Order: sequence, then C-alpha cells, then structure tokens
Amino acid sequence: MQYKKDWEATKQRFEDYWKGENTGRPIMRVTGVKPGHYPFVMPPEIKSKDLDEKYMDPESIVRRYRYYCDTHEFLGESFPNLNADFGPGSVAAYLGSDITFQDNTVWFDSCVKDWASYPELKFDPENKWFKKHIWLFDECKKLIKDDFPIAIPDLMENVDVLASLRGAMDLLYDMIEDEDEIKKRVQQVTDCYQQYYDAFYKYASYEGGSAYTVFQIFGSGKTQKLQCDFSALLSPDYFKTFVMDSLKQATLELDHVLYHLDGPDAIKHMDDLMEVDGIDALQWTSGDHGPDGTMEEWDVIYDKARAAGKQLWVKVYTGELKDWIRNTDRIVKKYGSKGLYLYFDDMPLDHAEELMDYAEKNWSDVKGTF
Repeated sequence: MQYKKDWEATKQRFEDYWKGENTGRPIMRVTGVKPGHYPFVMPPEIKSKDLDEKYMDPESIVRRYRYYCDTHEFLGESFPNLNADFGPGSVAAYLGSDITFQDNTVWFDSCVKDWASYPELKFDPENKWFKKHIWLFDECKKLIKDDFPIAIPDLMENVDVLASLRGAMDLLYDMIEDEDEIKKRVQQVTDCYQQYYDAFYKYASYEGGSAYTVFQIFGSGKTQKLQCDFSALLSPDYFKTFVMDSLKQATLELDHVLYHLDGPDAIKHMDDLMEVDGIDALQWTSGDHGPDGTMEEWDVIYDKARAAGKQLWVKVYTGELKDWIRNTDRIVKKYGSKGLYLYFDDMPLDHAEELMDYAEKNWSDVKGTF
C-alpha cells in the first residue's frame, strides 16, 4: 500500500479491535496535514471544476485524492482509501430515485406516488445510476490499482431507503395505514441490498478485506456500516415491526458491522439494537453540529453497548487539541483501551504527532473502570 508505512500492523490492529482484543492504545484515526499545507486547501488546478467532475469523473476523483495523500501523513490506524460515493443512501437511486448533486451534499428525489402501482424493489443491473456508479468504481480501480483500497459506498438499507423513495412524512402515514405493504417493501430492500453490496465489493475487496467510507474502518472480508436514521421518528414498537428483522438479516452476510446511531431521538432503540448479535461495534452521532462523542451525557449509550459486548467508535472534535486529550482521557479511563476506536479530524502534523505520543504514553493497555 502506498502512503501507509505500517499497513500490515494496521490490518491486524483492526482485526483485534473487532474482537475487542486490541492491545496497547485504542485504535486511532489520526491524520496530520504536512507543514505548508494547513489549513488544507485543494489547489485550483487539482480541484474539481463542476459537480459532474466532482462526483463522476474518475480521473478527477483519483487526482484529488492522490494530492490529499501527498499532503497528509496517515498516523495511528488511519489509512488511505478512495471515496467514490454518490452520497448517503445510493440504493434508493438504484431502485428508482433520481439524484440531485450539490457541492456539500446529495439529495435523492422521492419517486413513489402510490406503492400499489410501484414495481417490486429488486436488484436491477440496468438501472442508470447503478450502471454509472459501477462504471465509476471500475475506472477508479484501474487508476489506483492496488495502491490503496476503494471504499464501499454509503449504500443504506431498510426504511431509510423507503424514506428516500417515498418521502419521510408519506412513509410514516403508510406505516400506520398499510403495515403489511411497508413490511413487504422493507423485505424487498433487504433482499436486494446484499446484491448491491456484493457488486461493489468486487472492486472494494483489498488484501482479503474491505474499507468502508466515512467512518474509516477496515476489516477482513465484508465490512460495512448499517443504520436506520429514520428510527428517530419511530416508536420502539414500530422499530421492532419494520426495522429489526431487516437489520438482523443484513448482518448475516457481513463479517464486520458498525452500527451508526444518529441523534438523541434514536437512543430509545438502544436496547433492541444491542440484541442484534451481528452488530460488532456502535458509532454515535449526536445530530447536526452537536457535541462530540466524548461528552458524559452519552455514557448511557456506551454503557449499554459495553454491557452487550459491543466495541465503541467515538468521534472527537469539540474544542481544541487540549480539550480532545482531556475529554478522551475520561473515555479511556472509563471504558478502557480495548475495543475502542477514536476518530479525530485532520490536524496539523505537529499536533497529530503530539496526540499520538500522548496516547502511547497514557492510553495504552488501560483496563477501564466500567
């Protein structure tokens, strides 16, 4: 692998993390911006000129990422991996939605007016967005060869896909008025989800494993993030009715699963989620621009995850470096260094080296008080 000096050790550290058996300090995503490049800005000659080039031009995507790699150091368990994503929830596009690309986000346009007249949701290799996405993966893979992995895209599953196809409010009414139809549609998404995953895995498979975009994880075999952001709108009973079985089925075909729990209104489903054996680790997001994952108020989430034998994935970003270290100290002292992944945003290289040095000296082989 290019750009990563200790890749073999990093792969093993990830394997140990998924089992909650990593030794030394926690798993850490720490990427330092080299001197002269912070704050990091893409030069005009490298930067994409329009949205088509940003999202769908393989040469531009690879050129931009190689420049990123050239100007950053991958410390800890951070590692280079190319993101060729069509935005969060692209399965909806493969099943009939159109995509509206924007500079900082992507929208999937609702397309279902009436479930009764909408065709079965099934794997469609001829869907225009799927063909474009697979073509992009194929071309990017040719350009990067084996220099680093191309990450599994943010596909999404279960009712999150239905919400994109139908619209959130209409889907809520559908659940109330026609439970059987929505359960049938969730199952259709579940049935074709793995086929879409496998199509991308063909290109994403790297040295016996795979990377998943956004959360910067790697694992042997098929590694994926699962979620249900729509769960924030559901009661526990509705979550059991429409989501739980789909999640359990999705985990059966995967080797390593990180569950993405998003927003305070989703916390009420923690007890149910922790009963899903196939979920290996929990990642918590406090909502748009909320406080990071180190706040003590989130311990209720981590306590339940740890009690269920799940690993933790914690993003640290509130405050400055001294705050990150202080807040992470609390997390490490309580939950220990095993089965703990710490994600830090890019920072100046000297800060990254200071953080790694502190971690080696203070966060290694901590048992934790929990």
